[in-house]
Amino acid sequence: MTAQAVQERIYNFSPGPATMPLSVLQQVQDELLCLPGSGCSIMEMSHRDKTFLDILHAAENGIRSLLNVSDDYAVLFLQGGARLQFSMIAANLLRGQSGKAQYLVTGSWGKSAVAEAVKEGPTEVIWDGKADNYNNIPSDADYSVDPSAAYLYYCSNETIQGVQFQTEPTAPQGVPLICDSSSDFLCRPVDIEKYGILYACAQKNAGPAGVTVTVIRKDLLERSQAELPGYLNYKNHADNDSEWNTPPTFAIYVLGKVLNWLRDDIGGLQAMQDVNREKAALLYDLIDQYPEFYIGHAAPGCRSLMNVTYKLPSDELQSAFLTQAAKHNLGSLKGHRSVGGIRASIYNAMPREGVAALADFMKDFVAQNG
Repeated sequence: MTAQAVQERIYNFSPGPATMPLSVLQQVQDELLCLPGSGCSIMEMSHRDKTFLDILHAAENGIRSLLNVSDDYAVLFLQGGARLQFSMIAANLLRGQSGKAQYLVTGSWGKSAVAEAVKEGPTEVIWDGKADNYNNIPSDADYSVDPSAAYLYYCSNETIQGVQFQTEPTAPQGVPLICDSSSDFLCRPVDIEKYGILYACAQKNAGPAGVTVTVIRKDLLERSQAELPGYLNYKNHADNDSEWNTPPTFAIYVLGKVLNWLRDDIGGLQAMQDVNREKAALLYDLIDQYPEFYIGHAAPGCRSLMNVTYKLPSDELQSAFLTQAAKHNLGSLKGHRSVGGIRASIYNAMPREGVAALADFMKDFVAQNG
């Protein structure tokens, strides 16, 4: 990567596909034309080739190492993003079951998951934050889980609203806990043994769009019915080492490099969490310092480490904020249309310098317009 290309890069606060580690992009660039020792590009290589299988298994081992995933779980590399998981989870775990699926809805992605689940069987929303425009998350005391439920589902971080569970919900023994971790995957340690399924599409924290990592407890594979369409059947993918069809080879290759970056450059998930907390504090401290100018969407107790959402006092000020931010090489800060305002996505690969530059701009902007 040329020095000029590096200099032209902005601080990209896109909610996804999102900024990636510069060192990973440079490695990909160096190897793109010909993967060392292979004679061809990774994009030209058969998914059955031993070189790619080594890449696939290294990525699996990287996930297992960072998340402490035991042999009781399968690690699958799928396609279709979170949207397909909304359907696959219900098709595999709810269809044909006597219990109903129960959902905690804390934002847009939880709502979308419910819309697919109802097509497969009895589905119940046991907590919904709609009344407060999804600015909060529930405590365990705010809902009751049926001990006979097929599963309990939640989204750990709602990208659009900027709310994040600080700890996972509690499910009764025997009720699998299912988590959409797409926008906070690998941002902090988690106790994977508490989950039946934890999944994430990669394009926020783990690589380019195209691959979805699904960590599923192996006993749940027995719920997958043979009558399911082949791709929708988790067991097909587990039995075929994520090669039931051609997997997203390039995305898995880049994912593996991001996992190495987390391990070698960052020092693991606890170190990553410490960095993420420090970055987020730079922005939330400003929101708290100027609460009438930067109006935070998420309640303080559930603020996301990944997506900082806030509004300014008027549409005119917000428009000026975005225009001037772009001139300072601070890009993709416009909030989602359903919430409006500003959304700064500060995923793992967003450097502290980028967040500090945004914080400095926010200080200057309120000084000039407050």
